[in-house]
Amino acid sequence: MDVNGKDDLKIPLLQPSDAVVLDIKSVRSVDQGVRTIMFKIGGIECASCSTSIESVLQDLRGVESAEVSPLQGQAVVKYVPELVGVKAIKETVEDAGFEVTEFTEQDIAVCRLRIKGMACTSCSESVERALLMVEGVKKAVVGLALEEAKINYDPNVINTDRIIEAVEDAGFGADLIGSGNDGNKVHIKIEGITSPEDMTAVKCSLESLAGVNHVEIDMEECKVAVSYDPDLTGPRSLIFFIQEAGAGSTHYQASLYIPERRHKIEKDHEIKTYRSQFLWSCLFSLPLLLFSMVLPMIPPYGNWLSYKLYNMLTVGMLLRWILCTPVQFIIGKRFYVGSYHALRRKSANMDVLVALGTNAAYFYSVYTVIKASVSDGFEGQDFFETSTMLISFILLGKYLESIAKGKTSDALAKLTDLAPDTACLLTMGDDKNVIGGTVNENGCLLIKATHIGSETALSQIVQIVEAAQLARAPVQKLADRISRFFVPAVVAAAVVTWLAWFIPGAAGLYPKSWIPEAMDEFELALQFGISVLVVACPCALGLATPTAVMVSTGKGATEGVLIKGGNALEKAHKVNTIVFDKTGTLTVGKPEVVSVVLLSEIPMEEFCYMVIAVEANSEHPIAKAVVEHSKNRLPDHKSQIGNGSAVKDFEVHPGAGVGCKVGDRTVLVGNKKLMRLSNVPVDTEVENYFSDNEKLARTCVLVAIDGKVAGAFAVTDPVKPEAAQVISFLRSMSINSIMVTGDNWSTATAIAKEVGIENVFAEIDPLGKADRIKDLQARGKIVAMVGDGINDSPALVAANVGMAIGAGTDVAIEAADIVLIKSNLEDVITAIDLSRKTISRVHLNYVWALGYNILGMPIAAGALFPFTGIRLPPWLAGALMAASSISVVCSSLLLQTYKKPFTYSK
Repeated sequence: MDVNGKDDLKIPLLQPSDAVVLDIKSVRSVDQGVRTIMFKIGGIECASCSTSIESVLQDLRGVESAEVSPLQGQAVVKYVPELVGVKAIKETVEDAGFEVTEFTEQDIAVCRLRIKGMACTSCSESVERALLMVEGVKKAVVGLALEEAKINYDPNVINTDRIIEAVEDAGFGADLIGSGNDGNKVHIKIEGITSPEDMTAVKCSLESLAGVNHVEIDMEECKVAVSYDPDLTGPRSLIFFIQEAGAGSTHYQASLYIPERRHKIEKDHEIKTYRSQFLWSCLFSLPLLLFSMVLPMIPPYGNWLSYKLYNMLTVGMLLRWILCTPVQFIIGKRFYVGSYHALRRKSANMDVLVALGTNAAYFYSVYTVIKASVSDGFEGQDFFETSTMLISFILLGKYLESIAKGKTSDALAKLTDLAPDTACLLTMGDDKNVIGGTVNENGCLLIKATHIGSETALSQIVQIVEAAQLARAPVQKLADRISRFFVPAVVAAAVVTWLAWFIPGAAGLYPKSWIPEAMDEFELALQFGISVLVVACPCALGLATPTAVMVSTGKGATEGVLIKGGNALEKAHKVNTIVFDKTGTLTVGKPEVVSVVLLSEIPMEEFCYMVIAVEANSEHPIAKAVVEHSKNRLPDHKSQIGNGSAVKDFEVHPGAGVGCKVGDRTVLVGNKKLMRLSNVPVDTEVENYFSDNEKLARTCVLVAIDGKVAGAFAVTDPVKPEAAQVISFLRSMSINSIMVTGDNWSTATAIAKEVGIENVFAEIDPLGKADRIKDLQARGKIVAMVGDGINDSPALVAANVGMAIGAGTDVAIEAADIVLIKSNLEDVITAIDLSRKTISRVHLNYVWALGYNILGMPIAAGALFPFTGIRLPPWLAGALMAASSISVVCSSLLLQTYKKPFTYSK
C-alpha cells in the first residue's frame, strides 16, 4: 500500500458509492513534460457517463488522453501543465454534470525570491499580503533583514513568473533565487564555444536528454545551469554529454563551477548604488549648503548672493533652486516611487514620510521664489537646503545600513565557504579496495562521497540556517503591530505640530522674539512639522528582531548549535527545566557488553545464534552492542542462524525489549519489565545478577527462550566526560536537570548520581517520556528535552524546546527545534545562553529604535524650544533617523562577538 502520510491512515477503506475522492498523484514525463492526474468522480451510473466525461476532457486543449472507469468512478487524465491546469480539468468535469470535491492533495512547490525595495516591517507585510492574495499561493513568508521570500504554491495553478509579477505589482522588485528542484541543479562552464548558435545547440541537446528538467544559459560567460532528476542522470553524465555534443572538428570542454553567492552580488550592488546616490547628492548639496548657510555669514564674500535679479528674486535663491531640483526629483526619485506603491496598496512606510517632508520643504521654497519674483516687497526664506540635506543624510544612512546589514550574514557565508571548490575523482577497479571508517595517520585516504552538492550535511545546515533567518520570531509581533499605525500616527503628529505652532503664532500667543530672523510663524511651524515627519522612522523598529536573529543563528551554526528559527530562539531563553535522555545523550551512546552469563542448559553457540536473530532487527544501541558481542563469541565470527531457522512475528515492546519466533522457538530479549509482561519467571539467581551489575551502573539484558530465562548480558555505556560539569553549570544558570530513560531504576539512579542529577524517571516508554514533560509543563515549567533516538521524538515534540544530538537519528533531528551538531552536551548551555543573549539584544534594539522616536519626536516638535531655544532642524532630524537604523544593525552585529560561556575542561 502506498501511504503518502499519516492522514492517509484515517481515510476509510470503504466509501459510499456516491463519494467523491480526488487522490492526485502527478508524475511528470521526462521527455514530453506531461503530467498524469488520477481522481474519482461521483455520480457515474453507466458506461455512457464515463464516455461523455472522456469526451469533454479530450476536447480540452492540453489534455492528451482521458480514461474513466465506470465501475470504480476513477479518472486518469494525461495533460500538459503549460496548456491546461488541474483546476480547468476539475471544472470541466463539474460542468458536465458530475461532482468533484476539492482536491485533498495537491502538488506543492517551493520557491525563494529576492525582494528589492523593502524599507520597514510594513513593506514586508505588504509583500506577504500581495503574495497570499494570489490564487495558488498556499503560504508566504517574507524576511525583512534577509530580503527574501519563501513561497509554497500549487504549480498546477500558478508559476514563478506570475508570483514575481504579483510582487512587482505591489511595488517591489523580485528575482527568483531558486525553486524546489534546485537541490539537483548543476552549473557547468563550457570552453570551445565560438558562436551563440553553439550555446543554443548545447541547450537544445541538453533539454532532449532524459532526466533534464530545465536548462538556463549564459551566452556571455558560456555557462549553463541544469536542473535534473538524480534518478535518471547526474553531473558526470551531463559533462560527458556536452563534451560529446561537438560536431566534426568542434570539441567542447565542460567543467563544474561554483557560482558566486547571488546574495553577496546583490548586496554589493546595493551598497554601490547607495554610495553612488549619496555622492551625487553631495555634489549638489554641499554647494547649496555653502550658498545658504556659510557664505551669507562671512561678508563680503557672500554679498553677491543677495544681488536681486528681478524684484525680490536673488542670485542665492535661484542657485539654491537649481541645485536642489536634481536632488529632489532625480536622486530622490526612489522615495516617490516607494511612496506611490505604498499608498496604492493602502499602506505607508519610510518613503511616505521622506517624500512628505522633502516635498513640503521644496514646494514651499518654490512658492517663496515665485512670490519673490512677482513682488517688490516680499521677504521670505526658502528651505531648499532642508530638502537636499535631508535626502543626503538619508542616503548616507542607507549606505551605512546596507554595509552593516551585509555583515549580518557573514557567519552564514563562512559556513558556505567551508565547502571545497574541487576534488579529485578516483575511478576504482573491480576489487573496490576502499576502506571506510579509517583514521588517516599517514599516506592517502580514499573516501567515497555518498552525498554531494546540496545533499551534503553542510548544505543542509546552510539551508536550515537560511530558513531560520527567514522565519519571524514571536517577539517581532510587537514591531508588526506598531508598524500598522506608526506612519499614519506620525503624519497626524506632524500636522498637529504645524497647527500647534502656526495658529498660536498667527494669534500672537507667543513672543515674536521666538521666531528666528528672516522667518515668519508659518515657516517656523513648517520646520517643526517637517522635523517630526522625518525623525520618526519605522525602519529601525522593523530591523530590531530580524537582524539579531540573522546574526545569532549564523553564529550559533558556527559554534555547532543549529537553531531552527526565531521561534525556537525565543522559547529557549525561557527554559528553566531540561529533561535529558540517558543512552546516547548523557552517555556516549556506544554500549559495550562487559559480561554474559548462561542461566540454562542451552549451549553458548546456540544462545548467541538466537540473540543475533532477534536483536539484528533492532536499531537500539544496546541491541547493536549485544549483537556485536554475540558475533564475536561465535566460531569464525559467523552470524548465520543454524538449521535454516526463519525469523517471524518480530515485535517491539517500547521501553521493554523485542521478541519474535526463531524457527519454532519463542525468543524474548529485553529487561525485567518485558519478562513480567510476558509472564516469564525471574528467579533469585537472575535477580542477584541484576543487582550486582546495576550497582556498577550497568544495564542488564535478559534473554528468554520458550518462557524461561536462558541467559543475560551486562552492558555498560560510559558517561560523557563533560556531563557532570554541564549539569553543574546549568544549575548555576537556575536551570533544573531531570533524567528520563527506559532503563531500569538501579542503573538510571547510578548514572544520575554520577552526573549530579537528582530527579530521575526510569523504566519509561517513549510516550511516557512525553507524558512526563507534559506533567512538568502543567506545573508551570518551561521544558527543554535533549535526546537522540527515535524513542525520544514524541518527547522532543512535546517539549517547549526540543534539542537533538547531532549524531542521533534523522527522526529526532527533524522533530527538534535545536540540533547540537557536535553531539557535545556543552552546546546545550551554548544554545540557551545564546538565546538569552539574542532576546536581550532584541530588547535593547527596541530601546534604540523606540528611544530615538520617544526622545526625538518631542524635541522635533519644539518641546524644548520655548525654554532653551533648542530646536531640531529637518536635516538634523533626518540624520537622527538614519542613525537609529544604523545603531540597531550595529547593535545586532555585536552578537558576532559572542563567546561560549562554558567549555569542558578535563
